[in-house]
Amino acid sequence: MPVELLNPAGLPAPDAYRQVAVATGTRTVYLAGQVARTAEGAPVGAGDLAAQTEQAFRNVATALAAVGGSFADVAKMVVYVVDWAPEKMALFGEGAMRAAADLGQVTPAITLIGVTALGEPDLLVEIDATAVLP
Repeated sequence: MPVELLNPAGLPAPDAYRQVAVATGTRTVYLAGQVARTAEGAPVGAGDLAAQTEQAFRNVATALAAVGGSFADVAKMVVYVVDWAPEKMALFGEGAMRAAADLGQVTPAITLIGVTALGEPDLLVEIDATAVLP
């Protein structure tokens, strides 16, 4: 695998993600921010953070598969959530775990950033991913 994920001693060891990703592959893949849209561009999960999170993760997987990759190749993700508050973590986690049930591990090194808005008014979450493939 071109990406090794770890929680080094001396840092918190969260279950939901890893603190460090070491990439040793030869192709770097940068995805545009993925949101809750179907292939036809139809919105998914109006007002539902868990549903939008799940769809955004699935869209990341679809983009990676198009270049021969998977979440196992993701070194870093940045997640943007509209009007973030700690109370939203359960909904975000629910959506991520629903996606993970089909896709496997979906949370490498990750940064979550609260934002005022995203590119379209109905969007609640956007996922930016960088992967490294062999």
